[in-house]
Amino acid sequence: MAELNGPTDPETSMAAALDTAAASLLGIWESAREGTANRVSGAQLRAVMVVEQADGINLRRLATQLDMLLSSASRLCDRLVAAGMLEREPGRFDRREISLHLTPEARRLLAELRADRQAQLAAVLAGMTPESRDALLRGMRDFDEVARRQQADTTLAGESAEQEEDWPGDPDGPGGPGGPADRSGQTRTRWTDSSGVSERSVGTTREWPTGGPVARTA
Repeated sequence: MAELNGPTDPETSMAAALDTAAASLLGIWESAREGTANRVSGAQLRAVMVVEQADGINLRRLATQLDMLLSSASRLCDRLVAAGMLEREPGRFDRREISLHLTPEARRLLAELRADRQAQLAAVLAGMTPESRDALLRGMRDFDEVARRQQADTTLAGESAEQEEDWPGDPDGPGGPGGPADRSGQTRTRWTDSSGVSERSVGTTREWPTGGPVARTA
């Protein structure tokens, strides 16, 4: 175990320094956000920004991006729809799936937020040397690229885990009567004999309980 006060790796030291230096930057962010507080909450603003980045996103993906329960994300969207910030539309490929889109009012809100934020940033940048501004911009672009890539990987992993959890009890999932084949290309079917004992058959090879099947798919 490393000593609590022992030497740290360069990334950890840099992270601590960046955390301290970023306080002023976060203060500008918060100051600009306060200008929108009378129209949307912090959580609602985050949701609006996610939808802006992924127009047509569905509710499940939005909940994953916001690290929220699906029910909480649904209530959040209800409030944004009522506030005139979001629109719901049937999905292009699945009419049962609802896609989310920003309204013109939401886009105006984001434009005002960014204009305020950029004006405050410009005032600070004016006091820096050209070399410092260039170095800051290069570093922030690299930071943003890596952060977005890691976020995308985390989102994909979360969606895959949700799909695995949904399958066993999902009548439209790979194991359901109307569901598609599973990842191996085989359809899963559950049968119950007259004594109530359940057996599962996979693909074209079925294991029948004694006495023949009494069909019931699950």
